[in-house]
Amino acid sequence: CNLQPKMKILLTLVLTALYATNAFVPFIDGGKGMPKIYDGWFDDQIAKQAATAMGKAIAAGNKKIEVNFPPVPNVEEVKFGTPLNQKFGKNMVGKDLKIPGGYKPGSELSRQLIAYSNIYWAKKLAGAAKGSAAVITTEPVNFSTIKGMGGLSRSGKVMSEKARQESRENECVICVNPGGEEQWDRLVSAHVSPSSTIVMLNNAYSTSYDLGNKRGYEEAYYLKRISKGWVFRAFPGNWEAYIEKPDGTVELLKSYKTKPLLREVATLVRDESFKRYSINNDRWTQGFGGRL
Repeated sequence: CNLQPKMKILLTLVLTALYATNAFVPFIDGGKGMPKIYDGWFDDQIAKQAATAMGKAIAAGNKKIEVNFPPVPNVEEVKFGTPLNQKFGKNMVGKDLKIPGGYKPGSELSRQLIAYSNIYWAKKLAGAAKGSAAVITTEPVNFSTIKGMGGLSRSGKVMSEKARQESRENECVICVNPGGEEQWDRLVSAHVSPSSTIVMLNNAYSTSYDLGNKRGYEEAYYLKRISKGWVFRAFPGNWEAYIEKPDGTVELLKSYKTKPLLREVATLVRDESFKRYSINNDRWTQGFGGRL
């Protein structure tokens, strides 16, 4: 019988098709462990991981959630327009949000890349919400220029009268860069009904100088660069400390069942880096955006 060889051929074709459509990310949820640097920004790995973690956190009954990761590949160098950031703005943000003119030097999108990138990520997260999803932001975004809002039912500026009046029952409000944690409760009172969920997305300011927040928000998805490495967490998993090697790859050093202190993780990663590589493990710029 030739059934077995035919089945093998069919299985190979199916797997090949799945691989091609999944853009090098082998799992529908983005897989385990921190995303690949820097492919995760371009192949939907971060989007899949963050949406999956957020969805699990909501399903577990969490109504106050934090999601935090670098909105562009080279956050620290965003003002300099590194090739990676330019590529992300042009091929990902501009196209997905359908901004007329797209990403060009001197354009609104290029000048406010982080602000528009965060709307791009909010759009990616919208599908993980139960019911409708809204986005509000503190950042300089001209929503009238965005022609592709996807699953986001509404948008607005934080604390604006319009955004406050449009608040609905049973929706998920994604609040971009909400600012200092002492303001979060006020934002919830202004924009979120008791039946709704709020997600604080990519807060750029930390008043605690530590990992995550001190307000009891579930850190559903968290990726932070530290000296010589990264800290990563995806709900309901552990917190993880990674060392970044001179070749740009990462290695898991330690897993924590509860959120560790920033100084604890930073010391662990820095000391291991020095032990292995001495001073030869610095980020370098082979041109801009080589390894940043």
